Amino acid sequence: MGPLPAADPRGLAAPRIGIAGISIESSTFSPHVSGDEAFTIRTGPDLLAYYPFLDESRDLREAADWVPLTHGRSLPGGAVAPETYAAMKRAILDGIASEGPFDALFLDIHGAMSVIGLDDAEADLAGAVRDALGPDTLVSASMDLHGNVSRPLLDAVDLITCYRMAPHEDWMNTKERAVYNLLTRLRGELGADPLARRPWKAWRQVPVLLPGEKTSTRLEPAKGIYDAVPEVEALPGVLDAAIWVGYAWADEPRCQAAVVVTGDDTGVIAREAERLARRYWDARADFVFVGPTATLHEALDLALAPGAARPYLISDSGDNPTAGGAGDVSWTLGELLTRDDLAAGDRTVIHASVFDPAAVATLAAAGVGVRVTVDVGGRVDPGPRGPVTLTGEVFSVTDGDPVAGTQVVVRAGSVHAIITERRKPFHHLDDFRQLGLTPEEADIVIVKIGYLEPELYDLAQDWTLALTPGGVDQDLLRLGHHRLAPGVYPFDTSESDPDLTPVVTRRGEESPAC
Repeated sequence: MGPLPAADPRGLAAPRIGIAGISIESSTFSPHVSGDEAFTIRTGPDLLAYYPFLDESRDLREAADWVPLTHGRSLPGGAVAPETYAAMKRAILDGIASEGPFDALFLDIHGAMSVIGLDDAEADLAGAVRDALGPDTLVSASMDLHGNVSRPLLDAVDLITCYRMAPHEDWMNTKERAVYNLLTRLRGELGADPLARRPWKAWRQVPVLLPGEKTSTRLEPAKGIYDAVPEVEALPGVLDAAIWVGYAWADEPRCQAAVVVTGDDTGVIAREAERLARRYWDARADFVFVGPTATLHEALDLALAPGAARPYLISDSGDNPTAGGAGDVSWTLGELLTRDDLAAGDRTVIHASVFDPAAVATLAAAGVGVRVTVDVGGRVDPGPRGPVTLTGEVFSVTDGDPVAGTQVVVRAGSVHAIITERRKPFHHLDDFRQLGLTPEEADIVIVKIGYLEPELYDLAQDWTLALTPGGVDQDLLRLGHHRLAPGVYPFDTSESDPDLTPVVTRRGEESPAC
């Protein structure tokens, strides 16, 4: 973001702004339950320091009296335990009560949090926050583009935006934009008037629900659609524009794509919201997987073929922990161990990973160089196989990872199986190197992921997205959704031309012209 404009004499030169939220992406198809242990809770100075754009050297820091309340952030997983959600929600509300009043609040959420017993967790949270803050406090929400925007969530906040890149290389930039827009409203000529500083929002859900691996902004049509978003934002009368893909691995009525264009010119924001919504709907059948897809064994055959590029990466996509998979589905590991062409130790095949604290304790106690037999995985999400019996030599034991805890690598023929004490995504080369593995020199690297994160994308000389089973199965139609809204593509193909006319609203009123 550029420099913050000078405060208008009629605005608020030093508004008091709270910071709070809960961020998790949670699959209702995963048996994993996200409890207290899943969340990192930040409060006070630690929460303020989490946002680099609020560093003391930045003008955004000086533009307001920032009051960090509490924020819970988790690796994606299963639905949140009700008592865990209730405790985090209560901490936020207690903070508002004890530290308020506020001119504004920055609400940092994901948009795909599922809580056992709730259908729209973010709307529940935002509604409670709104009630606690009162009607005059401006609320700006920052979200993941894989979140969901229901009407109750929209109505509880004043500004709302999301990432514009998948993979999410702009995740922190989006939070900065949400704060920048919030300060712009507070410091502008309308800033002292609680009603006038609320912008209008043109909102429309689009009945399409696709996995992130089909909507990567690296490829068309998502690339072109998302390239248009900043162009809309730059129009006179527009403050912000955003498109949400929605979250495909929750079975809730709110789950579908959405568009919100925010600003002061109701005619312009309505026109542009409908245009973006129409463009997304019209492209619904054109979205394709971000890479070539195959079954696991087809992918392995390609990777092991003579002349195949090395290292060859394979996405073990069905149990991707960064999409909400449990992380302990052992099906892929079991399949690797059945292959005769991987029984010898003449290749290096890395599989990351399966989490199993009991297996890690047994393996760590055995020690490096010891031949072991242990059952691994399938305890949280049995998948089609349950635990797998792994026989091999302990290759390395590494303690102290802040995410994974203790990690053990077991070598069984060519297969180097990474077993972790806790769930962990493997996105960086150093994740492997610290275990004594050299991914650059491997023949095959298999990672529980969907589209490849930047370091893995650069590492891959070739790759395949394997359509494997798990709580975030890429084959959405075999998961069993039955609670989505009518007409959502590709689950329901009967709707040929939905009404994409946006609702134009700001908190407490709707535009009569729209």
